[in-house]
Amino acid sequence: MRNLNNVYIRKATSDDAQNMIDFYNVVGGESDYLSFGANEFKRELKDYKDYITATSQEPNSIMLLATIDSKIIGIATINSSQKERTKHVGTLGIVVSKKYTGMGLGTALMNEFVMWARQNGITKKISLVTNENNTKAIDLYKKLGFEKEGLLKKDNFIRGTYHNTVVMGLFL
Repeated sequence: MRNLNNVYIRKATSDDAQNMIDFYNVVGGESDYLSFGANEFKRELKDYKDYITATSQEPNSIMLLATIDSKIIGIATINSSQKERTKHVGTLGIVVSKKYTGMGLGTALMNEFVMWARQNGITKKISLVTNENNTKAIDLYKKLGFEKEGLLKKDNFIRGTYHNTVVMGLFL
């Protein structure tokens, strides 16, 4: 990665729950491209620990943390249903701290996901949604092979304005 040393990418554990909640509540205020704002990631610690544990036991779901000196700088997740009809589709979420954007971390996390999804034996499609104004992310997704599948009109209300959401998918 450009200009980024000592980044460690690893799976999240329940011990990370509070730091993950805190991270989400900070980065929510750094970007208008997330589905939540500053301090809007409201989760009870025990419930979130249980969620992380349950997700880690699903063969078609994964939560990755990008850290520097044990401090979270990015979180990336693929969550999948366990229902037979839809378990082949993983829904991607990725958040990188504003301080570390533009350094290749998002690309590194996305590449990890694509490799993991191709190897898990279940995932056949990765889906994501993003604000249509998030052009840097959309360009990255397209570069990795994601296709635009749809547009959800006026799906988000941010700072007094409605915004559309782009739905994208990568077929493995």
